[in-house]
Amino acid sequence: MCCKIENSGQNTYSETRKDPKKNNIIMSEKKKVSVIGGGTMGNGIAQLFALHEYQVHVVETNQELADHAFEAIEINLDRMVQKEKIDNKKKKETLQCIHLFQAAEDAVKGSELIIEAVPEEFEIKKQVFSDLDEHAPEDAILATNTSSISITKLAAVTSRPNRFIGMHFFNPVPVMKLVEVVSGLQTDPEVVHRIQQTAKELGKVPVPVKDSPGFVSNRVLMPMINEAIFCVYEGAATPENVDEIMKLGMGHPMGPLRLADFIGLDVCLDILNVLYESFRDSKYRPCPLLVQMVDAGNLGDKTGSGFYKY
Repeated sequence: MCCKIENSGQNTYSETRKDPKKNNIIMSEKKKVSVIGGGTMGNGIAQLFALHEYQVHVVETNQELADHAFEAIEINLDRMVQKEKIDNKKKKETLQCIHLFQAAEDAVKGSELIIEAVPEEFEIKKQVFSDLDEHAPEDAILATNTSSISITKLAAVTSRPNRFIGMHFFNPVPVMKLVEVVSGLQTDPEVVHRIQQTAKELGKVPVPVKDSPGFVSNRVLMPMINEAIFCVYEGAATPENVDEIMKLGMGHPMGPLRLADFIGLDVCLDILNVLYESFRDSKYRPCPLLVQMVDAGNLGDKTGSGFYKY
């Protein structure tokens, strides 16, 4: 199914009802969240909120990306139906909660929470939050799904650093339980509490952490992935053998190189660069092989080729 981006505040998929007294069409009153970016993380976040009956406004830059985001959500919901986690009625209701916009200015009207899920580059996120700060409701919470960039630095772009927070989901969003709730230097404790409660409402386990490069998850994970890549680079073992050792010997459900492909080698490189630039510690220096693979366009699952072929 394809869909049309709404450039106004009007919704495409919402079920409407008539006021019997005024005979006017009115929208059902539900909680509203906006998601900026409909890529892998963005469409997963949108799906998660829609499954929990939020009205979700997804912002994408063009029709092609909007169609791709909606189709990805529909495919994932079909899988849930096949696994009998939801029925077709719930699938339909979930899709009706998702509305696509091209203009963030229109999408964020009335949103109590706005989550950014654009590429992991500071300048891109800076522009997004500068625009959101201008158009978002004064009482809205601005959240970023960044996996490594400073929450405090991003919050400083806005006039509301006290209402700015990191809400770091993990891929695949509907499945992974963890949400790192990252407070910046000026984040209001009440905002932290509200985001933790929201995560619980979504069936997630929120874990609060302070703002630090890579937070906790990627500060620990990325050096391990990087060292696994060095093992291949230096000829110590093949990718298959590195992963087998970590799965059988360390109890990891997925080896570090298979995980790197799943995350995206470009994303891994971006995070390692943030860690290296932030700490100036050589232990975060990206392996030359990782840099070469990204330069070659071998990014993992999303390109069909990384440490493995797909």
